Amino acid sequence: MNPNQHYLSLLGLCMRAGELVTGEELTLEAVRKKNVALVLLASDASENTAKKVRDKCSYYHVPLFAVSDRYELGSAIGKEARVVIGIRSKGFAKKIAALLNQ
Repeated sequence: MNPNQHYLSLLGLCMRAGELVTGEELTLEAVRKKNVALVLLASDASENTAKKVRDKCSYYHVPLFAVSDRYELGSAIGKEARVVIGIRSKGFAKKIAALLNQ
C-alpha cells in the first residue's frame, strides 16, 4: 500500500471514530476555536476557498496539506465530494502528516 492510499484509509478510520470536521465553514470554525490538529485541502479547490483556508490555517498555526481531488477525499470518508477536511485527533493528524511528508 503506497502512502497515498494509506492516508486515505486513515481518513476513513478518523471518520468512523468521529474525529473529522468536513466542509469549509465547519472546518474554518474549528480552526478558529483551535479544535483541529490538521487540515486537508483538495488540490482542485477554488482559488477563493484555497486562499481563505491557507490564510486561516497560517494565522492559527494549524498544519495544512493540499492533497488529492475532492472526489477522492469524499470517497475516503464515505461521503460525496469534500474540499476541506479538519482532523481533530492529534494522533491521527500526526500519522497522516508523516505519511504526506514522505
